[in-house]
Amino acid sequence: MAGNTFGNIFKVTTFGESHGVAIGCVIDGVPPGIALSPEDIQKDLDRRKPGQSEVTTPRQESDTVEILSGVFEGLTTGTPLALLIRNKDHQSTDYDNIKNVFRPGHADYTFLQKFGLRDHRGGGRSSGRETAARVAAGAVAKKILAVKGIRITAYSLVIAGIKAEHIDLTVIEKNIVRAPDLTAADQMISAIIAARANGDSVGGVIEAVIENIPAGLGDPVFDKLDAKLAHAIMSIGAVKGIEFGAGFAAALTRGSVNNDQITVNNNAVVSRANLAGGIAGGISNGEPVVFRCAVKPTSSISLHQTAATQDLALTDITIKGRHDPCLCPRIVPVVEAMAALVIADCILIQKTIR
Repeated sequence: MAGNTFGNIFKVTTFGESHGVAIGCVIDGVPPGIALSPEDIQKDLDRRKPGQSEVTTPRQESDTVEILSGVFEGLTTGTPLALLIRNKDHQSTDYDNIKNVFRPGHADYTFLQKFGLRDHRGGGRSSGRETAARVAAGAVAKKILAVKGIRITAYSLVIAGIKAEHIDLTVIEKNIVRAPDLTAADQMISAIIAARANGDSVGGVIEAVIENIPAGLGDPVFDKLDAKLAHAIMSIGAVKGIEFGAGFAAALTRGSVNNDQITVNNNAVVSRANLAGGIAGGISNGEPVVFRCAVKPTSSISLHQTAATQDLALTDITIKGRHDPCLCPRIVPVVEAMAALVIADCILIQKTIR
């Protein structure tokens, strides 16, 4: 098992490499009768695609999606849905000088240890480009969730240590870093540009909110909803940590504070401040699910670095190619997609129980 498939009922298998002919996915378990067009998928792919602004990689890919199967006359058929995204602007020669080098912060060494060979062109299968297939699948999952009024919104909460002080969901797509605070967004953009000018990169924190999620999703033991979401989000290559609700701050409080006393409002049980992030005992409680994930600075930077070769000699390298100085703006739709895959799967699982 190489871990290319995600989900139980809504099951997604992605395929392809960064510099191969194409990437894509096959989705099994899509309910029949869901209205679906290429445009439904494309709008999210356009938010993830490279070359969209001055703070992303200049690689130019349209990421145009092709629906190969599973849709007839605009409706899903219930059969496997195959989606294809062709690679067109790959410059593999940029990686010739590091063909036998293990780059700092990348999966070069570990991939070789696992499989015995590796595709050095842009990281191959371990490249962040694989996430385009996830976004395509996530767009389909969002269509299922939309029928139930469930909405997932992610945004850049922190970039380069600069935090959004105000949360206005209406401005997320009105700035190139996808921050919910326009003033903070301007500062974030300046910090990213400065880092790139110095041959460096910056990281950040993405926050996500899942609204109108029903109570009862998830399970009390191994398949807790927060555990499933953590699995999904931590499977994104650049993500190094995740927290729900109060998260790590809960460790600094007392039980009398963190227990978040509950009351009844509009015939529903609700907490005072949703410190649990919408999940109690591994099961959704009907309040918004809130989580944050840490995104590391891009490992591919143009500064001189020390690395090791495949014959275990040390060498100095300068990484060429076209890379994001900050991954946060393009990871936002990936986080939404992975959350959508989990919730759609949980919705379908719940149907088998109740």
